[in-house]
Amino acid sequence: MSFNTVEWQEACLQSFLSAKTEQDFFAQLVKAVKQLGFDHCAYGMRMPLPLSNPKTFLLNNYAGDWQDRYVAENYLMIDPTVAHGMKTTTPLVWTDNVFDECRHFWEDANAHGLKVGWAQSSYDAKGIGGLLTLARDDDQMTESELRHKGSAMSWLVQVAHQGMTRFLSAKMPNEEPVVLTLREIEVLRWTADGKTSSEVGQIMNISERTVNFHVNNAIEKLNTTNKTAAVIKAAMLRLL
Repeated sequence: MSFNTVEWQEACLQSFLSAKTEQDFFAQLVKAVKQLGFDHCAYGMRMPLPLSNPKTFLLNNYAGDWQDRYVAENYLMIDPTVAHGMKTTTPLVWTDNVFDECRHFWEDANAHGLKVGWAQSSYDAKGIGGLLTLARDDDQMTESELRHKGSAMSWLVQVAHQGMTRFLSAKMPNEEPVVLTLREIEVLRWTADGKTSSEVGQIMNISERTVNFHVNNAIEKLNTTNKTAAVIKAAMLRLL
């Protein structure tokens, strides 16, 4: 039976809108993933801050022994699909080459029935990141499958991120939204490029004192201690 993307998307939206909790939403997500031809689904969300210990949430329908193994071996720290998702939103198909630098992890996953997979990340305006992974134990992914279902899979990534953010963001540490002026943003951008206050002033045709005024305002709004920390935090919050 052929896969009708439009009908599938409409059915997914209806089921997602009826979800009352993140567990309800995830159950519908698993159902949608199975209709795409995958047995397993994992969704992870990562807050942008604090950099030293960002808050994360993980939901999946993997077998319990693999979930326990993943946590016990701290595989999150070496999982190349996670590293890929933090660098780019380009979809990633599991291949032997992807896992070259962590063969033991790949062999362990294979032993637990996870041999074929696809993952893609998504980021929103607040810098919150989400990673959706689809997996199965056999039936290698073909170019034909990716051409036929790739757009639907990427669509599901965006919908999953929006939906899970709606439920999970309330459980995460929540800071007051930071609103920077256009001048403050421009000053921080030039600072991020390594320009001194004097150089920024020349570029923007304002005095060094005015540059420092905008920098200090941004530092205060971002609740940081210096301009370096302000630039990093503003970038992580996607304000720049």
